[in-house]
Amino acid sequence: MAMEKIREYPHCYELILSAATVLDGAGILDPNGSQARQPYAGEIENLYFRALESRDYNIKNRARSMLITKFMERKDYDRAQEMIHSLPDNTPVDKKQLQANLYIALGQLDDAAKIQEGQLITAVNHVQTILLTLMEIALKENRTEDARYLADISQRSARLFDLWEYNAYTAHLQLYTTLKDQTQCLAALSSILKAADRPWDPNKSPLYRHVKTKSVDPSFGETLKKTLIHAIISDPETDFLKDSPDFKALANRRE
Repeated sequence: MAMEKIREYPHCYELILSAATVLDGAGILDPNGSQARQPYAGEIENLYFRALESRDYNIKNRARSMLITKFMERKDYDRAQEMIHSLPDNTPVDKKQLQANLYIALGQLDDAAKIQEGQLITAVNHVQTILLTLMEIALKENRTEDARYLADISQRSARLFDLWEYNAYTAHLQLYTTLKDQTQCLAALSSILKAADRPWDPNKSPLYRHVKTKSVDPSFGETLKKTLIHAIISDPETDFLKDSPDFKALANRRE
């Protein structure tokens, strides 16, 4: 359906990029894992390259960032570096902040709040990504206590900024998976599976009262849990968990 629509509008680069990201996301949620995504990977990647033809720099840079991730995944580091060099540095002018200030001056407070709350969510998620990356670096440098500290900060910041509870456990799950700590890993996994059952409603927080939200598919949490369990079962890095009766019980419950 996506390809038919692209053939209908071959120069609508926003459509091409959106189709690529949606198809990519759908593939990640496929319970059959990367093997099921393989037949479509090349065609989806070609869509990102087509999006680079856009004159809209926002579209071009989003497509570049997705291609950089793909090059990294297959260890094509030279092409990843080349693509990174093609990305522009951030402009010094914060257009969204200026727009929010203007809305406040005009008394359009709802519009101003939507901009600022959207920026806050983006910033907090960026902080979470940085903390996970720093934790990964600490683990590679055998600084275990630093890694634990960073995981704790990730958890506390997720709670401090009223993110989805699921986010509060991802760092510890990654940490204890790397450390092969079966007990702590199972505890983090159990918490994250329970959190998946509780959808996030950002509008309940004063931090995100004006953020526009979409209705969540009721099956999303269950799909996410099954995907996570399948990923653990198929990943050799988590072999230390697979003979555990507690893990088998969690996996069987998700089936």
